[in-house]
Amino acid sequence: MNQSDVPLRLRLAARGLDGVTLLVLPSIALLFALFVYPFSYGLWLSFNPKTGSWLGNYATFFSDPFLYDTVITTLRLALPVTVLNVLVALPVAFRVRLMPRQRVLTTILVLPVTLGTVLIAEGLLNYLGPQGWLSRSLMLLGLVQTPVKLLHNYWGVFISLVLTGFPFTFLLILSYVTGIDPALERAAATLGARAASRFWNITLPLLAPGLAITFCLSFVQAFSVFPSAVLLGAPAGPTRVISIAAYQAAFEQYDYSMASAIAMIMGAVQLVVVTIFLGARGLFYRGPAGGGKG
Repeated sequence: MNQSDVPLRLRLAARGLDGVTLLVLPSIALLFALFVYPFSYGLWLSFNPKTGSWLGNYATFFSDPFLYDTVITTLRLALPVTVLNVLVALPVAFRVRLMPRQRVLTTILVLPVTLGTVLIAEGLLNYLGPQGWLSRSLMLLGLVQTPVKLLHNYWGVFISLVLTGFPFTFLLILSYVTGIDPALERAAATLGARAASRFWNITLPLLAPGLAITFCLSFVQAFSVFPSAVLLGAPAGPTRVISIAAYQAAFEQYDYSMASAIAMIMGAVQLVVVTIFLGARGLFYRGPAGGGKG
């Protein structure tokens, strides 16, 4: 039979280009338009500084403490917030999955997601301010003599990040927790394993991949902090995070090349942390091959 006589659909299918595969093409085009091209352009722009060599922007960043200290400042906020959210969300998720009104409780716990970071920050300005409810209540009870300073410093931003990040972390962990078959724990309990032993030897190994992914996604969300650092922190002082440095380079100094370099550094730091924690999940989780050898 002549190849030209074969229908086009069959010829494409023979090359692996069936109808289902072709449905992926719009997603690939969207990925290229929204991520690949902007990232490539930003990377190229970062190596084209206004003055100096092609590495001038990066040399400027790492030679200026006012710039490279923003990386440490952001990590000091993002890492503790992420650890706290994961540690708190884990037992809450285990408890919620056993409750009869799981949907209602889940809705209440994730409510801050619907408010947005800006609205939460504005609310905290009133609640945590010198004349806010918290300071007034503590002074009325005689626990403090002067208003508690929780604004325009590290703790104001920290509290805001916890409130906005917890619902996201909780939802992710809850989805992984509910995916674990309760029959495994019941079988271990029948064999005499205590609760702590069941958690460390059964639940945690099964949950480790999900916890690692949850930690990474929560960390990326916290690392990109901007509104909270501006509204509740001190943008020129202890809460000058790397996103503020990128914003100032782009929209105050109009140096888009430097802003792109800072964004690339920001992405590189996140990638390093994510790689470390995805690799660390192997301390608790062994795949089928590893488990079979035991």
